[in-house]
Amino acid sequence: MPYGIELSFNDKAEIFQLPVMPGSLEISEAISSKTYDIVGLREINVIKNLKLSQYGFSSLFPAQRYPFVTVQTLLQPIEYVRFIVKWMESAQPIRFIFISDRYNINTLASIESFDWKEVAGGAGDIDYNIKLKMYVPYTAQKVEISSNPSAAGVATTAAPARPDETQQPKTYTLVAGDTLWAVAKQFLGNGARWPEIQRINDITDAEIKRLQIGRVLKLP
Repeated sequence: MPYGIELSFNDKAEIFQLPVMPGSLEISEAISSKTYDIVGLREINVIKNLKLSQYGFSSLFPAQRYPFVTVQTLLQPIEYVRFIVKWMESAQPIRFIFISDRYNINTLASIESFDWKEVAGGAGDIDYNIKLKMYVPYTAQKVEISSNPSAAGVATTAAPARPDETQQPKTYTLVAGDTLWAVAKQFLGNGARWPEIQRINDITDAEIKRLQIGRVLKLP
């Protein structure tokens, strides 16, 4: 992806690139600060921590391959919408990657808002606006009380664990007559999502037509 925007979920178990690059990317950076009036002194301003970055952009999910479409794999417009809505409903962060010739962004983010509508006269094209906010993982820290008498009352905290973007995968064991399309239809609600199952299970194109009975598949 030399230039583009990629959104993914669950450690790239679900992923797509924007088919049409937005005309602009709005980035909001701000510092949280507060002003105090102190008797006998002038007004002072206490600078606090940098707020989480926010990103916003608008673009199009096209229903056909226009000359300005920048991806090889083009989904139906409603499929992009379903991915984003599903990710919002999961209450889990996504990964937002923006690559350009000037700078890159690669961060976890929450989907703060997503508005979409079908374009009048657009033969199924969907216009959308989306706003993201940088997400910083957090975990409860274990507090250990020292047994050393000389250190009474001193608590130590364990180092936080590395955040894990993945969710525990579901699995399915293949039986006679199964196809990836049928498995995707049964468990993902859409047979067209079978390439996701192929990808996360490293199934080659040659293996698709002769799936091994008893093979355990990971499901997105």
